[in-house]
Amino acid sequence: MVENVIWPAYLDADRTRGEGRRVPRDLAVDEPTIDEIAQAVQQVGYDAMIEREKAYSREPWRSRGRVVVRGAEDSTKNDLVQAVAAYVSAMRE
Repeated sequence: MVENVIWPAYLDADRTRGEGRRVPRDLAVDEPTIDEIAQAVQQVGYDAMIEREKAYSREPWRSRGRVVVRGAEDSTKNDLVQAVAAYVSAMRE
């Protein structure tokens, strides 16, 4: 089974692309949480597992956690991250 990892930094509007943001600024949000990301993953139709004690390699001093996505064999990681970002952004409106 293929597993993808989504870090909050991928969706964080305060980050640049070089700092790890993977979505356009108009889809990015301030301080995305792993709970929001997991909820969005489930809305997209995949299983989400939260790992709260993990730290993104570009910010090892900060344990924001990550979301492991299972069952996303039929989409690319980029498509998955874009869809999740759109749901998180919509949830905040």
